[in-house]
Amino acid sequence: MRVIFCGNTFAAARGLLGQQLPRDDIVTVETERELANCRSVDVLIPLMFRIDAALLRSLRPRLIQQWGSGLEGVDLEAALALGVAVASVPAAGSNTQSVAEHVLLLTLALLRDLPQAQENLRAGILGAPLGRMLAGRTVCLWGLGATALAIARWTKVLGARLLGITREPLSDKAALYGLDGCYQTTAFRQALAQTDILILCVRLNEHTRGLIDADVLSALPQGAFLVNAARGALIDYEALRVALERKQLGGVGLDVYWQEPFPPGDPLLRLPNVIATPHVAGVTDRSYGEIAAAVASNIEHLRRGEPLDHRVV
Repeated sequence: MRVIFCGNTFAAARGLLGQQLPRDDIVTVETERELANCRSVDVLIPLMFRIDAALLRSLRPRLIQQWGSGLEGVDLEAALALGVAVASVPAAGSNTQSVAEHVLLLTLALLRDLPQAQENLRAGILGAPLGRMLAGRTVCLWGLGATALAIARWTKVLGARLLGITREPLSDKAALYGLDGCYQTTAFRQALAQTDILILCVRLNEHTRGLIDADVLSALPQGAFLVNAARGALIDYEALRVALERKQLGGVGLDVYWQEPFPPGDPLLRLPNVIATPHVAGVTDRSYGEIAAAVASNIEHLRRGEPLDHRVV
C-alpha cells in the first residue's frame, strides 16, 4: 500500500503508523503542489490539507483516512461521486481523555495567569499574581459529546459548578454529565450569564461556523474566560480580538485556529490575556497509539477488501 501523509504537521503520526505497517510505503508530501503531482496513491491521510474535487479527480485514492475525527477539509460530495471511500477515527478513549486534560491545563493556566507568573519569576517577584481557583466557579460546556463528558468529570472532581448547552437538553443527559443546569442552544444567554469559563465542545459545520460571535461573547459576564480545543472557526476572529482588547473577556485559551499553521506574527498572539498551544490537545502517546492502531486496521481492511470501520462515504 502507498500511504501519503499530507503535510509535515503532527509528525508523531507517521512514525507510529510506520510501526504498525512496516512493509507499506508511507511517505509525506509537504505542499499541495507536490501532492497534486503524486501518482499511484492508495491511502490519503489529509491532516490539515484541503482535499477538493479537483485533487480527488487527479489522485483517485482508494481511501481517504483521517487521522482523527474532523473531515471538514474533505469534499465529501465529490468523494461520493467519484467512488472514493472516506473514513475517520471517532473521538473516543484516550483521545477524549487527552483533549480533556489539555482543556483543563488551559483553564487552570488562565485562572492562575500563567504568563504573568512566568514573567514575575524572571523579574524576581514572588507571591504574585493573585490567582483564582476553579473550585466554586461555573464552567459551561457548549456541546455535549464524548470529549465534553471527559471534561465534565474532571471539572466536577475539582469542585466546579457545571452547565451544558445542547440542542436537546434531556434530563438523562444532564444526569450523565453531572450538570447543575442544562440549556437548549436557543437559551444560551441564560446559561452564559452564569458562566465563568466557557469551553467549546461543538463540531464544526455550516451551522456552527462563527458560532461564538460578538453577540454570544457579550452574553458572558465581564472577565469570563473562553477555552477552545475543538475547531478554530467556531469563533469569530474579529469578535474575539475586540472582546480581548476591551477586556470584555478575561482571557482565552486556544489550541485550534482559523488557519493552521497559525501565523506566528498574528496580533492575537501578542495579547497578554491569550494562552495558545499548537493543536496538541489530542497529541499524546496513548491517544496517538490508539489512532495509529485504528488507521492501520482500516488500511488492512482495505487491503483485504473488507468493510471499513467508521466509513463516512
